[in-house]
Amino acid sequence: MTAEHFDHTLRAFQKRAPFKAFTVELGSGQRFQVDHPEALVLRDGVAVFVAKGGIPVLFDHEGVSQVLGEPLQQSI
Repeated sequence: MTAEHFDHTLRAFQKRAPFKAFTVELGSGQRFQVDHPEALVLRDGVAVFVAKGGIPVLFDHEGVSQVLGEPLQQSI
């Protein structure tokens, strides 16, 4: 994914009105749910997501496998 496409895609999900949680999947298979629009900062193909508890997740356009418009599915 190019840096421009990365920024454009994440901003589109971030600015949905009303906001709806979405999932980012990294090439490693790790997934995380962006649950608040202000918990994500983007610039030049790099992003920081601050998860609950203040845990930062740093990722970039080269490491993202896909962005899903739905929140993470909960395992039973």
